Amino acid sequence: MTEEPSMVPSEATLTASGIARLANVGRAAVSNWRRRYADFPTPVGGTPTSPSFAAQEVEHWLRHHGRLHQAGTEQWAWRHIESYQPAAQISDVLGITGAYLLVRSGQTQATGNSLPTPEQLVTHLRTLDPGLAELVGDVLPKQWTPQLTTLLHTADQLSLEQDPESAFEYLHSQYVTSAHSLSGLAGTPDSVAEVMLTLAGPGARTLDFTSGTGSILRMAADRALQSATVTRCYAQEIKPQYALITLLRLWFVHLRAQRAGHPTEPPVVHIGDSLLADAMPDLRADVVVANFPFGIHDWGHDRLAYDPRWTYGLPPRTEPELAWVQHALAHLSPGGTAVVLMPPAAASRPAGRRVRAELIRHGALRGIIALPAGLMPPTNIGLHVWVLTQPDPHQPHTGDLLVVDTTAAPTSQPLSDIVGTAWHAYLSDHYAQAPGVHRKVPAIEVLDDQVDLAPQRYLPQAGNLTTNPAQIIARISDFDRLLDHMRRALPAVRQAQTAPLHAAPQADIADLIRSGSISVQRATSRSRSTGSTASSTILTATDVLSGGPATGSTTRAANDDPGPRVRANDILIPVIGQKISARVATPEQIGAELGPGVQLMRVDPTRFDPWFVAGVISRTDNLRVAGRSSSTINGALRIDIKRLAIPVLPLNQQHAYGQAFCRLVEFGTALEQAAATGAALAREISDGLTAGALDLSP
Repeated sequence: MTEEPSMVPSEATLTASGIARLANVGRAAVSNWRRRYADFPTPVGGTPTSPSFAAQEVEHWLRHHGRLHQAGTEQWAWRHIESYQPAAQISDVLGITGAYLLVRSGQTQATGNSLPTPEQLVTHLRTLDPGLAELVGDVLPKQWTPQLTTLLHTADQLSLEQDPESAFEYLHSQYVTSAHSLSGLAGTPDSVAEVMLTLAGPGARTLDFTSGTGSILRMAADRALQSATVTRCYAQEIKPQYALITLLRLWFVHLRAQRAGHPTEPPVVHIGDSLLADAMPDLRADVVVANFPFGIHDWGHDRLAYDPRWTYGLPPRTEPELAWVQHALAHLSPGGTAVVLMPPAAASRPAGRRVRAELIRHGALRGIIALPAGLMPPTNIGLHVWVLTQPDPHQPHTGDLLVVDTTAAPTSQPLSDIVGTAWHAYLSDHYAQAPGVHRKVPAIEVLDDQVDLAPQRYLPQAGNLTTNPAQIIARISDFDRLLDHMRRALPAVRQAQTAPLHAAPQADIADLIRSGSISVQRATSRSRSTGSTASSTILTATDVLSGGPATGSTTRAANDDPGPRVRANDILIPVIGQKISARVATPEQIGAELGPGVQLMRVDPTRFDPWFVAGVISRTDNLRVAGRSSSTINGALRIDIKRLAIPVLPLNQQHAYGQAFCRLVEFGTALEQAAATGAALAREISDGLTAGALDLSP
């Protein structure tokens, strides 16, 4: 049988983690293969503790042993890119791939075995944009390496399976995830960009002066194309590799607009520090949007002390965000709108109160929107959005400030709809506040000695509101249905005479691990290196118990292995507890990285039902066997599940018990939800009665 051609570059190498991703297994499985199989490839580099292997040898071995994960072309393309070392090369290689796909977007057939030379690629790009050609030329090699040739051929195939723009957006999304873990890049999520652009509205010129990789601007260009409006995008970015990616993404949209016959002008992207070296000082844009970095105190306070941009006062050294705000205003045309993301502390820090007061007195600051927590990883705080306008000296300005607390709005409504409804009502002549959600606040109410702009300060707490009585009555009916559902959720049971579970033989988990039927994994240890570190989202013990997605965070060195990731049917158990609480991974948890407080049990599904195993090891008396009293923490024990045994039953009987254990966990979760819902409902009914919105039934 003829062996399939290799999908990995001939010069590429893989670490154990890379092999694990190639086979879609945990890193422990790779270590096991190295010990068990004499024909496993030998290391070609690295260190004894972190060896590297020839990628093609590994691929051939995995295919020969039937362990090669069947990845799609787009996944292979990303694997080629992420195989580059050091990690800094990934940005350059992504830019080269994007430039090649941009050229391919005007073609309809694959290039076959022939690729344009690097010089030909630059020449073609120069016909589009000399600045783009220069940026790409800075990272292009003089000749294609075998590794780059393989990558570009894969990209060529990908451009036939899906359009080149979609292919590059997929690779960019993978890059943002990996770059975030390596260098702190955190793109603006679509939900947040949607809110910002809804507030900003359309404009003929749109500027982002800290563009990152262009997430907000690309959405702005795409929205303009879809709504048949015209906007020209301008950007400045301090990192050349991010500027290149921004420019490529905008050019894809620009070419799509040209093919659709939509009039548009090519994007303009500059490199440099926007505050210290503004590349477009004369630009006055209709829309300015920015997600600038927070807390950078070395922003140029001393060098910019007499800068003409400080119309509303010299920003204190500790208030760099107020420097960015005034920079945004300096680039606005009269009547234009700027929308910027801000840390919530900037609304109330004492050092910035004078500048905040001047922004309000002159009508430059129009709105403050509090976003829910967790929208902008890795931070879990709820950020603010400030809406600013360039006051027109010939037009009177309103003295009211719009404050919005999206955390108090209905969760079923899209965030952009909540904010957009409030903003458009504020701009109209018929504004009506939504109690607890948004309100027009007179400037005089804000201009005290603190000038605290936090929206929650000016909105009544939900518990003090006169709640809509119809909503309360509807929630009472919903609560009745929840209780009725809970009554039926418990599994049907009876007193046992001879239960198979009681008479079943027992198998030690330790023996099952040695036989390969079960594996137990934990988070990998973190390096103590003092080099560059990055944050990562991990699955916590609380997430396991709630069944929700990963919410924890940790830091690790850039070269640390991320450790095992959760797969379908994995059993998750908190390491510390006052009882054993095993749960089967929910769909939201699949793919998550294990945190140090969680251990994972992976069973052979042809022999064990995961919920059956989770249920039997959660038996109350098992804590006495598995708990290690020498490691108590506030009365809790460190749980070692390898000490336990599980009953041996036929798989069909395991399924029946497993369904019952699953229903019991769901019942417990619903019970906790009912307790919280009932407590909130009791408060609402009490408030409704005392406020006169509700009356007692006869």
